[in-house]
Amino acid sequence: LFFKLPSYSFKYLSWCDIEEHDVRGSQLRCPRVREGPSEEEIFFRGEEHTLKKRKQVTDTEKWQKKLQENWENCAELNLSFQDLGDLYQMENFKRILQRLIRVEKLWLVDNSLTDLSAIRLPRCRELNVNKNHFTSFKQLPKIPQIQHLSLAENNIMTLTGISDFRHTPLETLILRRNPCEFQERYRQLVFSSLPNLKMLDGIPKLPEDCSPPDTRFCFKMCTIL
Repeated sequence: LFFKLPSYSFKYLSWCDIEEHDVRGSQLRCPRVREGPSEEEIFFRGEEHTLKKRKQVTDTEKWQKKLQENWENCAELNLSFQDLGDLYQMENFKRILQRLIRVEKLWLVDNSLTDLSAIRLPRCRELNVNKNHFTSFKQLPKIPQIQHLSLAENNIMTLTGISDFRHTPLETLILRRNPCEFQERYRQLVFSSLPNLKMLDGIPKLPEDCSPPDTRFCFKMCTIL
């Protein structure tokens, strides 16, 4: 049965805006996406007692806050381990991803992500989305300049859609601990789909990885009883 803990009435009190500080996003190693719910959402949840008195924010202040975030000029960013437990957190998280038009290295480890197909990262060269819930290559963001992609410990069942990366400069790919790595001729299929790939799961491309199936012993045979 669901019951409220003694700390339930304080669950929103840690969400606040730091109005005066000199810290910038580039100085944070692993910033947290923790924007609280709107007043309307709190009202419909019946949790008005958690609301603090908030000052009226002008359009100028909103624009200054947006410039302070400066996600558009971010080149390297680690947004791993966000613990995105509610819808408004995931929406704010994706809002930030949509603004990363110049990011080159991005880490999104262990965020319970399932679909980022609507996100485009035009300059991203290195993407780490280990320990998420992706089930298909089609659910990954658009990354035309990707060189290093890590997808370990997801739930990718098949290699369907991997050919979408054929025309990218992808050089290294990590697919360890995905069901697709148990597919027959797994390494050969991956390298045949990605001609530019140099390393798969930490192992460089080997001669047998690009060879066709061995048919030398496929002779006509009969069984003698």
